[in-house]
Amino acid sequence: MNASESPTQTPVRRIEATHLRMVAIAAPMMLAHITEPLLGVAATAVIGRLGDAALLGAVALGGVMFDFIFWSFGALRMGTAGMTAQAYGAGDDREVATVLARALLVAVVCGLGLVALQGPIAWVAFKLAGASPAVTAAATTYFQIRIWAAPFALSNFAIMGAVIGRARTDVALVLQVAINVTNIALSLLFVLGLGLGVAGVAWAAVIAEAAGVALGLGLLVRMGSRPWLADRTAVLDGAAMRRTLAVNGDIMIRTAALVFAFAFFAAQGARAGDTTLAANAVLYNLFLVGAFFLDGFATAAEQMCGQALGGRDEPGFRRAVKLAVGWSLAAGAAVSAVLFVGGGLFIDLTTTNAAVRAEAKAFLMLASLTPLAGAVAFAFDGIYIGATWTAAMRNLMLLSLALFLAVFFSLKVTGNTGLWLAMIAFLAARGIGQALAYPRLAKRAFATA
Repeated sequence: MNASESPTQTPVRRIEATHLRMVAIAAPMMLAHITEPLLGVAATAVIGRLGDAALLGAVALGGVMFDFIFWSFGALRMGTAGMTAQAYGAGDDREVATVLARALLVAVVCGLGLVALQGPIAWVAFKLAGASPAVTAAATTYFQIRIWAAPFALSNFAIMGAVIGRARTDVALVLQVAINVTNIALSLLFVLGLGLGVAGVAWAAVIAEAAGVALGLGLLVRMGSRPWLADRTAVLDGAAMRRTLAVNGDIMIRTAALVFAFAFFAAQGARAGDTTLAANAVLYNLFLVGAFFLDGFATAAEQMCGQALGGRDEPGFRRAVKLAVGWSLAAGAAVSAVLFVGGGLFIDLTTTNAAVRAEAKAFLMLASLTPLAGAVAFAFDGIYIGATWTAAMRNLMLLSLALFLAVFFSLKVTGNTGLWLAMIAFLAARGIGQALAYPRLAKRAFATA
């Protein structure tokens, strides 16, 4: 049995697995996800007021770089949430604090590592970007400042995971909004008030992430968790640390495969021409709208399934799985229907280019199917993360990626139609594969020693 798939044997502790609880956990996370794009919009608007296209491009480029860098470590949130939920379900408050302390240690070490390696990271990033000298110069200033947010940003992932693992997504919403509002307010002050330009936006991000850590730890104290008091021997325990690194490593590989699939999708659209690239970008945003809702139920599944597994509540675990899949399918179907009916209006609002509008509308039906096609995958991502079946999740993602590429190259002669069909197959295959593997994994997880 994989180290990341071995829950600790404990007496049975029943959990509440109901429709109301599923929605109560999911709803705040949906709102939190919806607020995230507002930060990029605000930063762009603030710099845009300066009237310098190079500065605007620098902030946009820097934002994409850090989205990619930090998102690569998003495993810290998911892995911490799963392990925290299991400890919380088992009623082991000491292990809850230890999991967070260990995650924070990993976050700080990795964050400082990013700071130390900022030179090579920046060199690769700017080489790949190929921006103009003016944009590169301003983006370099942004990068050299914002990289210092890394230890705080990664620590916030760990804190978010600890909060979500306790089913306190309302607290996660407060944290997310607080970080974003602080960032926006400081950007306005530093750029428009103090005239710091791009550097002001970067410093706003650093301070906001640091404030998020302080607020998050303060809220955790109120919830009874003091990770800095965790037993040092338990935090540094070799087996436990290997499990933490294995879980996070599996999720990082899974995330890298997912990012590759979407990057490959974008690259193939670009090869088909500017019009197809722009149309696919517009339609991809429709998929992201659906993802905001589906990810909320995935988060609820993380907590409920993790808590049930930690408490050895097999009936509760299976009820939580059914609820997560059911709600995700319902949400996916509803979002797909809304996108199909209202997608044309969204396209018209997004672009005024007649050719792009026509191209996007030609593939609207296929694009509107993506939330439904990915619904089961989102649900099982949450289930697998909560249960820390991360090795299986990693392997199934890689198999789905292989299928995605096989379908694309088989249908390449059909152009953009084949690309969208490959994406739909990729999303559906992930869910089907996880559903087929689920009975075996669940049986093994709840088998008595």
